[in-house]
Amino acid sequence: MKTKYFMLLAIGFLFSCASDDSSEYQNIPIDYQVPSNFPPLAYNMANNPLTEKGFELGKKIFYDGRLASDGVVSCGFCHIQEDAFTHHGHTFSHGVGDGIGTRNAPPIQNMAYQTQFFWDGAADHIELLSMAPISNELEMNGNIINIINMMKNDSEYKKLFRQAFPGEEINSENMLKALSQFMTMLTSSNSRFDKYRRNEVGGTLTSDELAGYDLFNQKCASCHATDIFTDNSFRNNGLPINPSINDKGRYRVTEFDNDKYKFKVPSLRNIEKTAPYMHDGRFYTLEAVLNHYSSGVSNTQNLDASLNNAGTLGIPLTATEKLQLIAFLKTLTDNEFLTNPRFAEF
Repeated sequence: MKTKYFMLLAIGFLFSCASDDSSEYQNIPIDYQVPSNFPPLAYNMANNPLTEKGFELGKKIFYDGRLASDGVVSCGFCHIQEDAFTHHGHTFSHGVGDGIGTRNAPPIQNMAYQTQFFWDGAADHIELLSMAPISNELEMNGNIINIINMMKNDSEYKKLFRQAFPGEEINSENMLKALSQFMTMLTSSNSRFDKYRRNEVGGTLTSDELAGYDLFNQKCASCHATDIFTDNSFRNNGLPINPSINDKGRYRVTEFDNDKYKFKVPSLRNIEKTAPYMHDGRFYTLEAVLNHYSSGVSNTQNLDASLNNAGTLGIPLTATEKLQLIAFLKTLTDNEFLTNPRFAEF
């Protein structure tokens, strides 16, 4: 009797484990909704539909320092949530071995609505962009073969890959798909400005903020277009060239002379939290940025036509207009996005 009783318990235990295990493997689709004030998605998710397990896997990869050669510098090292997933306070991005690059780490938000990535557009697909920082010697200096081997020998990764991509391999393609699912979900769309645009509770703007919005539409929106606040183009905004770096921007990718000193127009969302500004992090305040546009524009090669009005450089702005523009820009801060525990490190 004792033997039979033990066997029944063992069988019950096995069925219980199988039941628990199968329940863990449910991969619930994410019903992603485009905010009503946003343009259409640029990223076609048909070949990589969002799921809870895909997002969870991407999040784990994003915060895993083992992707870097030093085992420390993760994607999240330079892209900090409370700073709109940028490296607030650092002029240039830092990497393994205290390596320092020559560009400011851009924020990661609303990536699925954009068509070009990095200051020079070196990547044109959300599923490919992560390979650049992972493999860059000054950033993560990762080795993709070593990374995949690490994941294949990690029990948690093995489980998550099996859940996120049933019947498929642990490989770089699925790793990048998972990262793109995580980044797609990093959607900032609940600032006070968004609520104003959607006529929602909490969307009241002051008279100065409204005046700033009107000024913005007159003087800035041709480049910082739509409610994503970028037209995905590359432009020379008249920054005096730093001779010690001589960063030629988009030219580094295309080698076309007419792309020299052009950089991607960044989104302005959460800009209050993403200082320093510009591709080289030269400005630490919004006031300094507006001072550049009103009186600091240089007529360098390929200067954007909108900044040269018959020989008059820049965008005329009074002291009051600068204050109003800054008041408006601060309405783009999305505290829900900056503090959402769903995006935080485990």
